[in-house]
Amino acid sequence: MSKAIRIEHNGGPEVLQLIDVQVGDPGPGEIRIRHKAVGLNFIDVYQRDGLYKLPMPLHLGMEASGIVEAVGEGVSHLKVGDRAAYASQPPGSYCELRVMPAKCVCKLPDAIDFDTGAAMMLKGLTAQYLLKRTLPVQGLQAGDHILFHAAAGGVGLIATQWAKALGYQLIGTAGSDAKCKLALEHGAAHMINYNTEDFEARVKEITGGKGVKVVYDSVGKDTWEKSLNCLSPFGLMACFGNASGPAPAFAPAMLAAKGSIYVTRQTLFTHIATRETTQEMADQLFDVVTSGKVKIRIDQRYPLEQVQQAHRDLEARKTTGCTILTL
Repeated sequence: MSKAIRIEHNGGPEVLQLIDVQVGDPGPGEIRIRHKAVGLNFIDVYQRDGLYKLPMPLHLGMEASGIVEAVGEGVSHLKVGDRAAYASQPPGSYCELRVMPAKCVCKLPDAIDFDTGAAMMLKGLTAQYLLKRTLPVQGLQAGDHILFHAAAGGVGLIATQWAKALGYQLIGTAGSDAKCKLALEHGAAHMINYNTEDFEARVKEITGGKGVKVVYDSVGKDTWEKSLNCLSPFGLMACFGNASGPAPAFAPAMLAAKGSIYVTRQTLFTHIATRETTQEMADQLFDVVTSGKVKIRIDQRYPLEQVQQAHRDLEARKTTGCTILTL
């Protein structure tokens, strides 16, 4: 038996219910993993509240770390007893024990503890595909300015450090002076408090009116229009979340008027669609973390039983860095 979090219908944090479930043996291509820690992400909120529609009842959670207990037929990259971590579909990591596809589960280096492994996979792989695989048509070179919204969040604090290691001048936004200070301490070149400053005007000021080659935006509706105005000609608007709600619809002619710019809506799960790509991306993440260039900051820990409060705090923008559920 395993404790698990399940919802019967979409709604607020109150729909998250702790239940007992029976866990069986893994089938072909699957493993059974006993979790040591579980990661919390904004995608969990989107699935809970119905922005991302999924069949009900639904077990939530997209990342965790733990120890492999059993291995199904055809799984060759993992064995019983391996330390492992993952960001993976289908949802279901909010639990003590689960059977799941092995494809996106990676061996966790001994130098990375379980809490860090649970906190870093979805957010770290997201930062990897943004900075390494989602690039403007002109590419990015050391010294280039990039704009990264929510720079003090889980993905943001990883991206600020990684961008600095790559030589980029990251301009970040956050909703308080304390969060701006935190991101600056983690490698942001400039920070803008969007509650007290016009981030579009500040970006133009910082870049001498040129704008940035790329905007990485997980906020959505509230930052959409001004983000587009921050782009230089042929720049890229890379959306990867909707924290304030979905970005508005637009006419393609608008892209021409704003400088022949590009818009893309990315998701991690397209990037980790194969075992080979998942491992390649994870290896880069493990390397940058074990080297010390990127430190995974875990600012909040909640017992699994307090998952409702964890969701309330996440939605209220009370969290910084990464958040994990403990078992």
